Amino acid sequence: MPLKNLLQLGLALLASALLPNLASAEQTLRIGYQKSSTLITLLKARGSLEQRLSTQGIRVSWHEFPSGLPLLEALNLGNVDLSADVADTVPVFTQAAGARLTYFAREAPSPTAQAILVPADSPLRTLADLKGKRVAVTKAAGSHYLLIQALAKAGLTFKDITPAYLIPADGRAAFENHKVDAWVTWDPYVASAQRQQNARVLADGSQLASYQRYYLAGSDYAQAHPQVLQQVYLALRDVGTWTKANPVAAARILGPLWGNLDSPTVQQANARRSYDVQPVRPENLVEQQQIADAFYREGLLPKAVDATAVTLFEPAAR
Repeated sequence: MPLKNLLQLGLALLASALLPNLASAEQTLRIGYQKSSTLITLLKARGSLEQRLSTQGIRVSWHEFPSGLPLLEALNLGNVDLSADVADTVPVFTQAAGARLTYFAREAPSPTAQAILVPADSPLRTLADLKGKRVAVTKAAGSHYLLIQALAKAGLTFKDITPAYLIPADGRAAFENHKVDAWVTWDPYVASAQRQQNARVLADGSQLASYQRYYLAGSDYAQAHPQVLQQVYLALRDVGTWTKANPVAAARILGPLWGNLDSPTVQQANARRSYDVQPVRPENLVEQQQIADAFYREGLLPKAVDATAVTLFEPAAR
């Protein structure tokens, strides 16, 4: 065989040997999110996270969930690698199921971004008026803890109400059709109910629940891919700053993705969220422990949870 042909054959064999390795070198980052995962939704819509990660040979797949609890259940089962922001309550439920979690970012408190809503003409005027009433709430959501705290402030417990555990879409339908007396939820659902249904805020999270939102990863994934967490963290910080500085532009993107909400509704919702992305520090877990203890006292957790039994990711300086 001529030398030229031998060289071509050798190159072809080398290429065929390398192709499987090159294919396997490409990674896929699976991100779970909710409709209220504002910053992740904006990253997805703008393609900015894919741009950051493509230089590392990483593609992104997106997986939407109806609420935080099934999202973190998927994280625990290894069906997604990272979770977009979930309310501060959700991780403690997942810990109770034996999950190994890594907190890699948080949004600073936004207490007014969740609220207990009643119809405009409702006779309910105080938290004590919730006694004996049917209240829609999403299990394990931040609004769930808000309801616990609000009832405690009024000297009540969950035994004094009839809770209806509903995901947001079903909670909204029950509220609209007067199947419940009150609905406890978070933005953008709060803003939408205020503007479209003239809902009245009976109480928000002020002085009751700080409502921090956390970004999490499975601990095995976090340990194996810290460089990915670093890039996601930086992307979240950037888009958080952009969102607060450009409320109209952000609303233009988010409105169609949030069920065609009008721009004023989206802006009202976003004005109540901090979108200030920060590292998670040990002191942030103090309230996490308070949340875990409150749910356990109410008999809503199957066992006591040590909220500090998690890993905290420390992002590097930019």
